[in-house]
Amino acid sequence: MVDLDLVRAHPELFEAACKAKNIKLDVKAFLALDEKRRKAMAEVQTMQAERNAVSKKMPTLKDKAEKEKVVKEMKALGEKLKEQEAALAVLEADWMNLQLRLPGIPLPSVPKGKDDSENVEVRKHGKIPTFDFDPKDHVALGESLDIIDIPRGVKIAGARSYFLKGDGARLEFALLLFTLDHLKKKGFTAFIPPLLVNYEAMMGTSYFPGGEEMAYAVGVKKSRTQAIESDDVYLIGTSEVSVTSYHGGETLAITDLPKRYCGISNCFRREAGTYGKDTHGLYRIHQFQKVEQVILCENDPDVSANMHQEILKNAEEVLQALKLPYRVVDVCTGDMGQGQIYKNDIETWMPSRKCYGETHSCSTFHDFQSRRLNMKYVAKDGTKKFVHTLNNTCIASPRILIPILEMYQQKDGSVIIPEVLRPYMGGQEKIST
Repeated sequence: MVDLDLVRAHPELFEAACKAKNIKLDVKAFLALDEKRRKAMAEVQTMQAERNAVSKKMPTLKDKAEKEKVVKEMKALGEKLKEQEAALAVLEADWMNLQLRLPGIPLPSVPKGKDDSENVEVRKHGKIPTFDFDPKDHVALGESLDIIDIPRGVKIAGARSYFLKGDGARLEFALLLFTLDHLKKKGFTAFIPPLLVNYEAMMGTSYFPGGEEMAYAVGVKKSRTQAIESDDVYLIGTSEVSVTSYHGGETLAITDLPKRYCGISNCFRREAGTYGKDTHGLYRIHQFQKVEQVILCENDPDVSANMHQEILKNAEEVLQALKLPYRVVDVCTGDMGQGQIYKNDIETWMPSRKCYGETHSCSTFHDFQSRRLNMKYVAKDGTKKFVHTLNNTCIASPRILIPILEMYQQKDGSVIIPEVLRPYMGGQEKIST
């Protein structure tokens, strides 16, 4: 959600943001609806005031005829007010729906571009490996080592499903635990959050409206034996939804900030509209596990910029500890989400793809999410301000298993376990048949 006073004063900024982010929204139509709503609200308030004034006057009326006349007028006013309130409710719903689709304004430093092909490389780290043998991709490695089973996952759950088995499952948990320990040293509080959330949490973190097709809804459906009632909840696609919403509706003290949180959770995404894209192996799947960093900080662009660099660095340090080559890119306007005002992606080298593949996203929202969640703090001057929110993937698996398995593979078909993960696997040094 955005500052409506800013929209009214400078609609051109939001028109430019819509164009830059490929968001189809008529800002002028919203402002016309906004004006219509304000007039309707004023009319309803005037009628309510008139009704209240007459209600107070009624007990003082002595003349029967006059009282009957006033009662008749009150009845007519009540009916008209009821109609006006119903019309206003319709206006309110349309107004809120359009308001929730207004975008955050990208920072001036964000590169202009239509999609991810126009993201701009910021830096690279690490050396791309070469092999003196014919390397396998992660699927072939996983099958030969009996640690990944995609066919049986598809048999049970459909396309983009899989099993991690044995040392594959242990390797994923080692990655998650190593990352949690890394963030604990940085002062982050870990959460195991709810995987099912209500509409308000999805709306508050700006995944709804507009992203419903990507989410799994627990809704009305007829099974083979019975009708299932709707619970009106959604499976999260990231623990950002639950953890960012944690302080929704609250007012914090400035001494409580910044809040450094990290959520570890299963994540679920329908990947609607991506069929035929990245279908091989574990790159684009419906269920995965992730450790997500979430920051709540002061409403200060410099403070949130520093927080952005902090959580980006945390993720880079994990990749450096794993000794995986990667690059950081500035995400262009056309590849940004509705509420993001600045975003970096980290892309890790994946030998089988012969390119860098996205493994992390780091986003700054300023007060876009906190306005939706009504999440404030008391500033030093005593005023209440909306907090700034940020988030960043610190690790997401099994996608990160792609570069680990492929880059740590050996000629004999085994895979060396990265040194930093061995303590989490009982000292085990390699995965072999």
